[in-house]
Amino acid sequence: QVQLVESGGGLVQAGGSLRLSCVASGRTFSVYTMGWFRQAPGKEREFVAAITWTGGVTYYADSVKGRFTISRDNAKNTVYLQMNSLKPEDTAVYYCARNIRFRPSTVRAGSEYDSWGQGTQVTVSS
Repeated sequence: QVQLVESGGGLVQAGGSLRLSCVASGRTFSVYTMGWFRQAPGKEREFVAAITWTGGVTYYADSVKGRFTISRDNAKNTVYLQMNSLKPEDTAVYYCARNIRFRPSTVRAGSEYDSWGQGTQVTVSS
């Protein structure tokens, strides 16, 4: 397995921006699709975004499309989530995760990811 460490969360006003980072250990980071998920209090974990190993294809939840951008730098073993126009409903703990077998039809399923970070808190005030 790989170790994932997220950072960049914090408190921001509605309409503001944050950039999350996820650094992965290990030498095989570049061959995996990576994803971001989030979990708000009292709610189930939900898919946010994913990016293929080349960075050429990205996937987004409808709720964040047009506001969030996922990217990666394989030389730095890092995946990013740029979050703009934040809303109070974006408040959650955000997790990055490694996809174990990339299939477009299931890229949004948490069960397709085998390694998870500890999460970083994002709080958006109204």
